[in-house]
Amino acid sequence: MRKYIQITIVTVLSLFLANCGSEESKTSADNSTPIAVKVSKTTEAGGQFITVSGKIEATNSADLSTRMMGYVNKVYVKVGDKVKKGQLLVSINNADLQAKRAQVNAGITEATAAFNNAEKDYKRFQSLFAEKSASQKEMDDMTANFEMAKARLESANQMKNEINAQFTYSNMIAPFNGVITSKNIDAGDMANPGMPLISIETPGKFEVMAMVPETEISQINKGADVAVLVKSIGATLKGKVTEVSTSAKNTGGQYLVKIGLDKTEVAILSGMFVSVQFPIEKQTKNQAILIPIESVISKGQLSGIYTVSESNTALLRWLRLGRTYGDQVEVLSGLNADEAYIVSAEGKLYNGAKISVQ
Repeated sequence: MRKYIQITIVTVLSLFLANCGSEESKTSADNSTPIAVKVSKTTEAGGQFITVSGKIEATNSADLSTRMMGYVNKVYVKVGDKVKKGQLLVSINNADLQAKRAQVNAGITEATAAFNNAEKDYKRFQSLFAEKSASQKEMDDMTANFEMAKARLESANQMKNEINAQFTYSNMIAPFNGVITSKNIDAGDMANPGMPLISIETPGKFEVMAMVPETEISQINKGADVAVLVKSIGATLKGKVTEVSTSAKNTGGQYLVKIGLDKTEVAILSGMFVSVQFPIEKQTKNQAILIPIESVISKGQLSGIYTVSESNTALLRWLRLGRTYGDQVEVLSGLNADEAYIVSAEGKLYNGAKISVQ
């Protein structure tokens, strides 16, 4: 009986302490200072856009390779070097070509001697034939010998031209003024035909290469003004459509569109990823719900935003987002039109935090 009374007392005390603790925490929560926040309402897009991804590339660029196989003797440039048109960039070992050229030169010497001798005989027999001291058969034979000697000399000279052309591939030169952007080979490496060795581009002149889906390519017109958002630096540039591909045979339903960029002081580089917005005429009455990108909260693969509840607490709302329009993003679901959401807060927000709308 005494043991039962002791257990009962302990149970009552535990419940009392628990109730006190919950009342204490509730009082503490209720007395916490609300977090000052600023709110805004969703906006609707004034027009319709087609937004696609693209990449900045130099207008004038080249990947240099060789048509011959051989070991690299020396690389005269490094990445970042400025070069001029005709400047030597890479030299490849051409000992085998030098041996072939020596053989060709010897063949030319031999063919020249044979031609000179045949020419003398031909001219002598022409005189004899005119004086009727040589028969037609002898004249025909001398003419044939002369023509063959002439053909052999021409063949030898053409072989020399071929060797000289191959020598040009053993020395890689700059095709235009520019900057070295990549170097894929070093002295002692084996150069193979078709393998890119050096990349060069002209700085300061850029264009955007974008891929547009087949469902929207018909709405893109050459000469259209577009907005180009450079994601890495948060800058928006102006551009104009310069080329629109009419075939997606090798691009899986994606059509290539080139956009020329206007001159800008923004420091952009080749290879930067961008979002390209093509403005088109509004075709539907449904307006897109837009919110600022900076207000979106990302947790893993989820995206959300804090809204204001009826009891003035922060309420985390998960969203399904669509296309990007400059510094705003489209909300496909999770937020209604004209609904308020928190833009900024003077403290760290969490789900259920008390807030004070400023």
